[in-house]
Amino acid sequence: MNARTVSLGGRGKARQAANSSAMDVAARWGFAARGVLYLLIGVLALRIAFGGGEGKQADRGGALAEVAEQPMGSVLLWALGFGLTGMALWRLSEALFGAAGPDGHKMGKRLLSAGRAVFYGFVAYSVLAFAAGDAGSGSGSSDQQSRDITARALEIPGGQWIVGIAGVGIAGAGVWIGTRAALRKYHKHLKLSRMSRREKRFADVTGVAGGVARGVLFAAVGVFVVRAAVAYEPDEAKGLDDTLRSFAGTPVGAWLLGAVAAGLALFGIFSFMMARRRTV
Repeated sequence: MNARTVSLGGRGKARQAANSSAMDVAARWGFAARGVLYLLIGVLALRIAFGGGEGKQADRGGALAEVAEQPMGSVLLWALGFGLTGMALWRLSEALFGAAGPDGHKMGKRLLSAGRAVFYGFVAYSVLAFAAGDAGSGSGSSDQQSRDITARALEIPGGQWIVGIAGVGIAGAGVWIGTRAALRKYHKHLKLSRMSRREKRFADVTGVAGGVARGVLFAAVGVFVVRAAVAYEPDEAKGLDDTLRSFAGTPVGAWLLGAVAAGLALFGIFSFMMARRRTV
């Protein structure tokens, strides 16, 4: 048995693992975990919009703190962390072997999956570290983290350009996310033939409203990053919590924040549907 045979055998086993029922479960568990986080962030933002949520943060840290306060909160945190780990592994398998669908093997799709694998890997690590007792890991303020990262980036040569390009990229991703949701691009990932008319209608309400709200939020985060680059001022950068609160400062005030918050909660519910009906 030569090295090439061993290599091919190893790759075959890896591909088999990527297509296994265990990976299917990991992906669906990941969608459910994502749904919990977005649902909680949306609820926290709704409280803030209408005068509640004193001392709460409408971001991942705030959501984890809420989970930790519940009965069996520690168990729930570990479940969320492992679910997000499953999501990261599934996205990694898509990057390595291609995603489901006719265009799943295209390089652009695989690179996108690789980026998502890195993102969910980071989120999973922060949640698991928080569950293990590192309170500053998962529950730290997203606003302070954004300012710290921006400040460090601005200090390096060409940092102002790097921050500006990153901000444009985040804002562009937000527009892309919102547009795809409005156009119902998620339909191609759903097992529509197995869904009733009521399920399809529910998926469209939560998918469109949730995806557009998520896109608006990411676009706004990107705009604040660009402002930080232009002003050469790290404090202009905002995390999820400060970005959501900034909506309350617009002419329509708390109603815009409430609309985006409700959309994020709906995206959480949509993620639960994806956990059940998505093609993996």
